[in-house]
Amino acid sequence: MSPGVPRPLNRRREVGSASARSLLLTVLGEFALPRDEGVWTASVVEALGTLDVEERAARQALARASAEGLLVSERHGRRTAWSLTPRGSELLADGSTRIYAFMRQPRAWDGRWFVLTLSIPESQRRLRHQLRTQLTWLGLGSPTSGLWVSPDADLTKEVDKVVAGLGLRAQSFAWVGPTSGIGDESRLVRAAWDLEDVETRYLDFLGQFEERRADSPAETFLAQIELVHEWRRFPFLDPDLPRELLDHSWPGPRAASVFHERHAQWHRHAQQEWDRLQAEAATKT
Repeated sequence: MSPGVPRPLNRRREVGSASARSLLLTVLGEFALPRDEGVWTASVVEALGTLDVEERAARQALARASAEGLLVSERHGRRTAWSLTPRGSELLADGSTRIYAFMRQPRAWDGRWFVLTLSIPESQRRLRHQLRTQLTWLGLGSPTSGLWVSPDADLTKEVDKVVAGLGLRAQSFAWVGPTSGIGDESRLVRAAWDLEDVETRYLDFLGQFEERRADSPAETFLAQIELVHEWRRFPFLDPDLPRELLDHSWPGPRAASVFHERHAQWHRHAQQEWDRLQAEAATKT
């Protein structure tokens, strides 16, 4: 296959496994959030259709986002416009900040670790899931049950906000400091994070986008959505460890460079294609 042509089997597998809701949030964050304007149902249906999402699933994704308090609808005759709620705007803005700032600069490390101990009974599975989701988003890893670690020693306030919000402050203890020399830091890293899986995902991302080209507005629009949708996973998966804790050339910075280069390259034409979709949807009766 020639350079610049996406691998169709891989794209179909990845897109097919992604929920319509997740793709909707990618589209809203990339095109609706910067404009602070409503989006037409027809625009969303057509945009998600380019990603093999059926119309019914696209409409269900809009309804689900509305039920979650992220969108509010307004009727205009037979058409419906969807606007982000303050909660929806905050969610997407926080995500965009994390996505576009992720791995922009190398991390300096002073050798200190943030360590949290927190035990939740197995019977409280929902609470355990909420804690894991929020701490993982902050970049912490769990090498063993009840123990969370990060080489980012400045996480105290953010972690405290999480444990307090979940009502777990009374059973939480945290420390900041260097290791004592007992034990192997590399073994700790391997136990806390599945870096092998993250590396495989980075290499797949590079395979999809490093040589990819888009020659028409429609191709650029599709490529931009897929680019952002794939990249938005990495701030959640990759703790962005300092290079002192990585034992070989890590593909993350190279993937980040490709992401920002392609995003800048495709941005204008992708935005223009979205404007076209919106304009056409506004004239439909």
